[in-house]
Amino acid sequence: MQVVQHEAPFAMKLMERAPQRIAAAIVSQPVGHNPANPDYMYDAGKTIWARELRERQPNISMETIEKYLHNLYRVQPDFVYSESRDFAKSCQTPMLVLPDDVEAHPLVTSIDIASLCPNAEITVFPWKEPPELKARTINRARTFLKRYATA
Repeated sequence: MQVVQHEAPFAMKLMERAPQRIAAAIVSQPVGHNPANPDYMYDAGKTIWARELRERQPNISMETIEKYLHNLYRVQPDFVYSESRDFAKSCQTPMLVLPDDVEAHPLVTSIDIASLCPNAEITVFPWKEPPELKARTINRARTFLKRYATA
């Protein structure tokens, strides 16, 4: 069994597909749908990520990239993209959520994860400043990891 620290969409997909392998997760600054700017991730993927990808792999067409981005960000444009709210409500994996509040990592996503997942905890926000609060948050994360490392 592993304790994972990953972006929310990937971590929650792991929890769905292999729950017996994930003892707990720290979900740091979760990526998710931002109702205040619903096209942000799609647009950023198209203008920033796609440009960088095509520089490395020019054989990938923009049509292929747009299909991928559409499937990722518009087919299920709510919550954490890879999982539904119904899955979150049934997910028994313990989680510690470290929120953020920028376009790609909206605070609402962290609150939704902590509210929906029955074994989720959330830290204060903001947690990076002042340094004493950041240190307390790091200690809380270490304690959380130690609690589940032997599970």
